[in-house]
Amino acid sequence: MPELTIVVPAYNESRVLDAFHARLMVVVDGLAVATDVLYVDDGSQDDTWTRIGGYCSDARVGGLRLSRNFGKEAALTAGLDAVGEGAAVVIDADLQDPPELIPALIEPWRAGYDVVYATRSARSGESTLKRLTAAAFYRVMERLSDTPLPRDTGDFRLLSRRALDALGQLRERQRFMKGLFAWIGYRQTAIRYERDPRLAGDTKWNYWRLTHLAIEGITSFSTAPLRLATWVGLGTAAFAFVYSLWVLAKALLWGDPVRGYPTLMVVILFLGGVQLLALGVIGEYLGRNYAESKRRPLYFVAERRRADR
Repeated sequence: MPELTIVVPAYNESRVLDAFHARLMVVVDGLAVATDVLYVDDGSQDDTWTRIGGYCSDARVGGLRLSRNFGKEAALTAGLDAVGEGAAVVIDADLQDPPELIPALIEPWRAGYDVVYATRSARSGESTLKRLTAAAFYRVMERLSDTPLPRDTGDFRLLSRRALDALGQLRERQRFMKGLFAWIGYRQTAIRYERDPRLAGDTKWNYWRLTHLAIEGITSFSTAPLRLATWVGLGTAAFAFVYSLWVLAKALLWGDPVRGYPTLMVVILFLGGVQLLALGVIGEYLGRNYAESKRRPLYFVAERRRADR
């Protein structure tokens, strides 16, 4: 049985997959531990699965094809669930995370660490806006979350058998894997590297999906938005009370001519906006509770491929 399984989630990555697989297998050939590779096709629309099937002629390579596109978090979960023995390394197929770094992840694992994550010291090939928003997200999560998340760290990491067993017990439907990796605890350490630009193809993470992921992370690991809505409501009520005292005193002392329509509209619109914002925050949490209550499976596997050993 393999001591290490490299899990590679992929979605429409046919343009880069051959180059990735070639570099990965060179690394696997040089490792001193028995290593397998498991590709997870997250319902790709191109020939990603066909290419994975070709790689499976190697007895060390296997593939899972999900029944549809469930999203990266679910695909990653499916791959980790399929690791029956030993540890696992998670790496994306776009070659932004270099496979040549895997031996550096193994060394701390051999020294007794359960989670070895790769932290980006630089992000090549990304716009200034992308770098700034990513940095802001990790720092906001650091402040809001009860579970500390390492800064500038993606999914590229090694998980020991004990960490995988713990992670397998977390079956929540709204999954933010970076948070779950940190939540399980155990001994964790980091190695730093410079992230390369994508070799080919287009990123699947546009700003809409990144915003959705950020909301998922914040609502999954923090109740700070609910507390913020409470404090905004209390502050608005206090301001309204003080303002009403001022209006009453002004009317008693100087009278109250019929004026103030613009002020009235500003106050109404402000209070209405605050109420809708609070309802939106509550709705986000309520929607996640609704999704959890249905207890649907996280994914379905349509096909498995593995060469006979």
